[in-house]
Amino acid sequence: MNLLKYKSKKTLSILTLSVSIGSLMFMGGCKKAFLKPDPLSIFEPEATFSTESGLKAALAISDRHLRSYWTNTSSNTNSVVIGTEYMFSDLAVYGKSDVDGNSVNFNFADGLQPNGGAGGPGGNDGNYINHYWDETYSGIKYANTIISYVDKVTTLSDAVKNAYKGRAYFHRAFRYFGLVFQYGDVPLVTKLLEVPKQNYKSTKKAAILEMITKDMEFAVQWVPEQKDMTSIGMVNKGACRMLLIKCYLATGQYQKAKDQADILINQSGYALMKNNFGTFYPGAQPSTWTITRNVIWDLHRPENKLISANTEVIMGMPNRGVESNIAFATMRIFSPLYNSGNLKTPSGGNAMDLYARNNANYRADLDYGRALGRGIGTIRPTGFAQNELWVVNGVQDATDLRHSTSSGNWVKMENLKYSTAGSPNRGQNVTLYHPTTNAILCTDTIRSYYQWPHYKLYITDVEQEANLGSNAYQGASKGSIGDWYLYRLAEAYLLRAEAKFYLGETSAAADDVNEVRKRANCTRLYTNVTIGDIMDERARELYLEEWRHMELSRVSYCLALSGKPDEWGNIYNVNTYDKSQGTDLGGGSYWYKRVVNLGKMYNRGGVISNARTLNYKIDKRNLYWPIPNSAITANKKGQLSQNFGYTGYNAGVSVWSTWQEAVADEDKTE
Repeated sequence: MNLLKYKSKKTLSILTLSVSIGSLMFMGGCKKAFLKPDPLSIFEPEATFSTESGLKAALAISDRHLRSYWTNTSSNTNSVVIGTEYMFSDLAVYGKSDVDGNSVNFNFADGLQPNGGAGGPGGNDGNYINHYWDETYSGIKYANTIISYVDKVTTLSDAVKNAYKGRAYFHRAFRYFGLVFQYGDVPLVTKLLEVPKQNYKSTKKAAILEMITKDMEFAVQWVPEQKDMTSIGMVNKGACRMLLIKCYLATGQYQKAKDQADILINQSGYALMKNNFGTFYPGAQPSTWTITRNVIWDLHRPENKLISANTEVIMGMPNRGVESNIAFATMRIFSPLYNSGNLKTPSGGNAMDLYARNNANYRADLDYGRALGRGIGTIRPTGFAQNELWVVNGVQDATDLRHSTSSGNWVKMENLKYSTAGSPNRGQNVTLYHPTTNAILCTDTIRSYYQWPHYKLYITDVEQEANLGSNAYQGASKGSIGDWYLYRLAEAYLLRAEAKFYLGETSAAADDVNEVRKRANCTRLYTNVTIGDIMDERARELYLEEWRHMELSRVSYCLALSGKPDEWGNIYNVNTYDKSQGTDLGGGSYWYKRVVNLGKMYNRGGVISNARTLNYKIDKRNLYWPIPNSAITANKKGQLSQNFGYTGYNAGVSVWSTWQEAVADEDKTE
């Protein structure tokens, strides 16, 4: 719901778009409108943002805008923004095998360049690289609006002003933190401009990290704790502290990162959820797929994520009610296309036809569309994510609830049963190979045959569930609106483990990783950990919560800063780790080594699936995405730095080495 729209010369920038201010915040289960605009002030920012209601509106859109990094619109249910972060990681690849196998979404090494192949600003069925750039600079502008106007609101005390500034600093820092580890050196914009600026220079990522670390120190001092706030979904002190921990890690201040994590874990009122809590929802069709209630299932139910009983949530993103029109099609996009002609029964017919409840062929014990979702496999997990990731100390942990089929949390295709009416195999378990001839029964194992974490993907569409005629493309089959985590305490344990690793405290780091594992009912525990063990645990615990590519990029930088080895014994140089090119196994960053060595989907030769050859390729230079050509060409009086290995790269391009220089230059338009 747009409560206020404005456009002014003061908001114009070559890097950003006009802003639509307005949002709803959630208080418990109730919604609160933060701004009822005076129509006379719609096109007068000076009037609008000189009031506290104007600041609240700008802050509300900043809070709501965070969801755009996971899912952006309700119209595109073939792909979502967060999927791009996973395609550029060790955990997932593009799975839509009905498109050209040379598509850039398969072949980043050859197809990803500033002038094309990166997807449009709104994304497509594949990646949203340009969306990240455009939306992030929009988010920075929202934050800069608050920072620029807060001191002009004369009715507020200094403490209240500082709380507004701190929240705005969080939003700006969150977005710059993402930018520098997705794109490297980027333009620094810290204010609203009187006239358009066309002579930006890029700023070194280390300088930007230094600035946002300072800002987050301020935010931690002034933003209140969630327990002292009435609204849920607004930036709180815990969220600021979490981001500050990441900033300290990224600036090599490991002891400070550990100290902040100690406060967050031990002194801030948060605790890991270790027992069942909240509402138990057994799924849309328990007779088809049974959930044995467990804490991991409860923890990831949208209806439980932001309730007061959840002591683990630090900050979440409310996405419910009539105003929350951004559906998250998790089950459609991330689960397999099992009900297509790609998968056959041993007798030769379609394996998994799905029927509405009012269809004569319907069987309640075979209603997989509603029980598990009807996927299209846009983003599919790597073999590593499905299997090797769950091996600890050489043994797969059979009791880990996050990988448990017995509890119903995790699904393997072999757990499903053939559902097509009239088939002699109806009711028998699905199998990949014919039981007598050993012929493969799936022509597209990329898109139609893999395992997935049901507990993370399951979101019910309540409205469609009430319709008995809802078919395989509706209802619980695709996903819906639902609250999502931004930060929770489990990640704080893993960040503290990382800080301890850099400090050489590998045994103490293992204790933190084990705390997360024990909550998941794991029996395989660590005595010491490598950085690989910590990143593995992040993958197990934070799937579709963390920005996986960005975090791998961050850790690549942190390893280079620290001089510590990765799990293979490699040590990286901070000046060269991101200056490699090629698709061979030698060299490259830590990100590249995990994507290629562990993910094992890229640079292994073509994969034949659905009668197509899918050319999965990724280059060492793809650690950073190309600076969009649209930003470079719009910057007519200056030159932005393009990333190493891409068209337009020039090592001689001048960049700001300090954030102070970049800020001082912002008012210079010639």
